Amino acid sequence: MVTAWQGSLLTLADDIGPRQPVERAARLVLAGGAWVDVHRAWMAGADPLFERLAGSVPWRTAQRRMYDRIVDVPRMTAFYDRADALPDPALDAARAALDRPYGPELGEPFCTIGLALYRDGGDSVAWHGDTIGRASTEDTIVAILSLGSPRTFGLRPRGGGRAIRFELAGGDLLVMGGSCQRTWEHTVPKTRRPVGPRLSVQFRPHDVR
Repeated sequence: MVTAWQGSLLTLADDIGPRQPVERAARLVLAGGAWVDVHRAWMAGADPLFERLAGSVPWRTAQRRMYDRIVDVPRMTAFYDRADALPDPALDAARAALDRPYGPELGEPFCTIGLALYRDGGDSVAWHGDTIGRASTEDTIVAILSLGSPRTFGLRPRGGGRAIRFELAGGDLLVMGGSCQRTWEHTVPKTRRPVGPRLSVQFRPHDVR
């Protein structure tokens, strides 16, 4: 996988991993029992980790029906179930680091990891909540690690309302909890600004998509 990306050349491979411990972010409490934590620069060595994942993950392009034709989903994806070997040891370390502060609140460990590669500003994900599985009826926690170029991440109340926008840079961690997947929606919108590729790593508990 070749991407037009130029990150830092100063980080050694041994420096890649989550910063310990996860510092308690100022929690943003949202309406309807939802909340968001943002941990800036949580992943050390974010640039070389981006390069390793972009080059080693077996990316695929999904398709969907839009009206009377089949179109490509505007991003590339990969998914690792709880029994799958992860593509980089830094992701094993990140999942373990997230389980320590969030596991007791979640009541279970993070199990699955989804990845999405936004190749440029034309790649995006529409407004949605992760409501496939238990998250359609239960509170849960979904953690998203951003790698690569900065992109806007938006949140808005389900059914309409004022949106909240975060500019997530490489290494930033955003965690959505409580009822967030049911009562709010999130997006990575298209942009006409010249932007490089961005990679999203999503950590979820079992039966949440």
